[in-house]
Amino acid sequence: MDKLNGIFEAINSEGFSESTLLLIDNYVNDIKNGTEDFPRFNLPEHAGFSKGGAPLIGASIIACYATASLTAGCNAEGREGSPANWEIDGQQERLIEQWARAANLWEGDSEQILIREFGPMIAQGAEAKVYYKEGNTSVVKERASIYSTTQKALDAIALHNYLFPETAMKVIGFTRDSDGLMRIVLTQPYINCLRLATKDEIDKMVAAKGFRDNWNGKGVNYISHRLALEDMHPANIFIDTVTENPICIDCIVKFV
Repeated sequence: MDKLNGIFEAINSEGFSESTLLLIDNYVNDIKNGTEDFPRFNLPEHAGFSKGGAPLIGASIIACYATASLTAGCNAEGREGSPANWEIDGQQERLIEQWARAANLWEGDSEQILIREFGPMIAQGAEAKVYYKEGNTSVVKERASIYSTTQKALDAIALHNYLFPETAMKVIGFTRDSDGLMRIVLTQPYINCLRLATKDEIDKMVAAKGFRDNWNGKGVNYISHRLALEDMHPANIFIDTVTENPICIDCIVKFV
């Protein structure tokens, strides 16, 4: 925590100066190398966090600072209770954008860049725009947050990587779409889909990971002692052509 607190103090006094960015980069490298822990995750989850790439780790550090600084400001004003989620989310987005711009991780016109470098958009849902060029081994996604805060959206990527390493997401940057909605730009392995998974196949897959059905066997939500999985419907769980095993490409995952 000493290094993390040092980063918080540097941001507070210097903003995202070159020296502050260097402190963040050094801490990110320490986390990736396994010499430092990030307090939000236990040891097994750390593997998924590191797999998400340096931009994911950096943004998570900034999100933690945003929450701490906002909470400290509210306390100084004598406000009772914790800040609302919408306040926390706004602060996290604002500071992550400032950091990403300073760290050259911000794309101003990401859609055209992604089409040029990674291929046309092949799918668009409430949460993500997906780009893919025939023959590539990965897709690229612009992922919007459907979580109450940006920090929880970042957590979800790390936790997905921990639970489903075969479809690990790696963050490569950040942007805003034409509606001003902040999006996380990431890559993910392309999966050849034999067919959609059945409910029974999904039940067995998550049971092997320590989850049980959270809706009496009738829903698509699962829970363990620490984590919750939601939106685990067949459109998000494919049967892989090669292994013929169910593979989760996307879901909602969060701490209980």
